[in-house]
Amino acid sequence: MEHDEKSATKARDFIWSNSKVLAGATSDRSYLEAFLKSKLALLMKESKESSIAGKEMDAKSNPEYIALLDAIKIAQHTEVELKWKMESAKISFEIYRTESANNRAIDRVMT
Repeated sequence: MEHDEKSATKARDFIWSNSKVLAGATSDRSYLEAFLKSKLALLMKESKESSIAGKEMDAKSNPEYIALLDAIKIAQHTEVELKWKMESAKISFEIYRTESANNRAIDRVMT
């Protein structure tokens, strides 16, 4: 991968333009995880089972609960994928900065 000024600018722009997207993905995942607890409680309350264990089993096998688990999986995947893309962009930018500093140091020594 080439680490020139153009690629560094592209990496910086990617980070800048996707910061709100990452924040949204993180927020969505966090909300869904919190809502999962509420949904479990609501489904347990609706259950006709008499024991707590029975109510929990009934609630956790409910299609609504399972759909919420799937939504959390998707949200977490989106968040983690974007987080690693951001990290990759940061590394690309830092490589460019390091190479530029090294080149300036070499230029000073050579002159």
